[in-house]
Amino acid sequence: MSKFILSFDQGTTSSRAIVFNQEGSIISLAQKEFEQIYPQPGWVEHNASEIWTTQISVATEAIVKAGITPTNIAAIGITNQRETTVLWDRKTGEPLYNAIVWQDRRTSGYCDELRAKGMAKDIQEKTGLILDAYFSATKIKWILDHVPGARERAAAGEIAFGTIDSWLIWNLTDGRVHVTDASNASRTMIYNIHTLDWDQDLLDLFDIPRSILPEVKSSSEVYGETTGNVLAAKIPIAGIAGDQQAALFGQMCTQVGMVKNTYGTGCFMLMNIGDKPIVSQNNLVTTIAWKINGKVQYALEGSIFIGGAVVQWLRDGLGIIKTSAEVEELALKVEDTGGVYLVPAFAGLGAPHWNQDARGTITGITRGTTASHLARAAVESIAFQTMEVLKAMEADSGHSIKELRVDGGATANDMLMQFQADLLDTTVIRPKVTEVTALGAAYLAGLAVGYWNSMDDISGQWKIDKNFNAGKTDHIPERIKGWNKAVKAAKAAAEN
Repeated sequence: MSKFILSFDQGTTSSRAIVFNQEGSIISLAQKEFEQIYPQPGWVEHNASEIWTTQISVATEAIVKAGITPTNIAAIGITNQRETTVLWDRKTGEPLYNAIVWQDRRTSGYCDELRAKGMAKDIQEKTGLILDAYFSATKIKWILDHVPGARERAAAGEIAFGTIDSWLIWNLTDGRVHVTDASNASRTMIYNIHTLDWDQDLLDLFDIPRSILPEVKSSSEVYGETTGNVLAAKIPIAGIAGDQQAALFGQMCTQVGMVKNTYGTGCFMLMNIGDKPIVSQNNLVTTIAWKINGKVQYALEGSIFIGGAVVQWLRDGLGIIKTSAEVEELALKVEDTGGVYLVPAFAGLGAPHWNQDARGTITGITRGTTASHLARAAVESIAFQTMEVLKAMEADSGHSIKELRVDGGATANDMLMQFQADLLDTTVIRPKVTEVTALGAAYLAGLAVGYWNSMDDISGQWKIDKNFNAGKTDHIPERIKGWNKAVKAAKAAAEN
């Protein structure tokens, strides 16, 4: 039988596994949601053991659904929710504490203290990142400070830290391999993107012992193989990239100036900026896109904390829709939002504002406002936030962006995609395979084991599903003005 690539796509709300063939087509897909834990307002945790069990169970399910056996898998590629932090016991493999999720804000006060001490500039120059509770460093420090005995055990070399990719590989290899790749390391706020090494000054600042850190590898190489008792076969694990970098690769944004936006729980826009990092002047972060064959590519990134999650809130928080897919139908019942704006700053505002105290705000409500107006305002909020990031990206890079390649769950919403094109006055391109995050990880793994020969080999597989061209835009300046006022209101409510 022929060979296939298995992608692990470990996301914020679910674990997924996808089997791809040589044409880059999906053969099978399995997905399982897992529990979101909110111990206090602004705190978000996951059970790391549940992440592992859901991920391995969907992998088994995807293989069975594909009608193949594990011996038909040429390699495994891993892509993961980034920044989410796990510390575990090297002997037992038991997590010390729940995984602290990227959305978690518990360390924002500590970040404010560091900012007051003037540390933000130094951190950005070394890591490319904005000083924020979003990244892993302050989460690691929090666990070491708050779990009894954690610091002593870390000093004795008994503890391992990892982002989710490291945690999965540790489990897949039965504790034999403790690695991450450059793209994930660049999201920790302790990795120097110039020297390509963990930064000792930052480790000292956050009081993190080097002994707990994984070895940083390239994004496409064989790191190890699964032990026979996992998936019942020895399969090479050969590709790793953080989810947004994997999506950039899956969208084949391999040339300088190419841009993609992923509409997931949050929205993440990345622009390939080539082999030299640019430090943003507009509150974006500079990140490592990938490292392949010893060469590093960098990207500018704008992170929007709440994208598709605003639709989940309409479903779970307000109960005005039963499924996320219903939002488009509800929103289309009205011509416009009736002057309503929804700023979904549920976890603060990300790029380009980086205001961690802002909270969700709705403006312009009248007696005539309906659930449809609210649904439309929620959908449009995703496009407005994307617009702000794109403008910052154009300013930093000096490139005017002519096309935006899009992916992620919310791209199925044609109304959102059309409004996005109108708002940006640019072409929005949705590819045939929208599972580009998993596809990017598959490509990285496949390249490492010779399943695909080269980047040229795979770039021809990228196909367009639909282009959304800018339509009637005369009302857009007025709408942008309304959005800016609403954002001001969200910030004002957070003052003092």
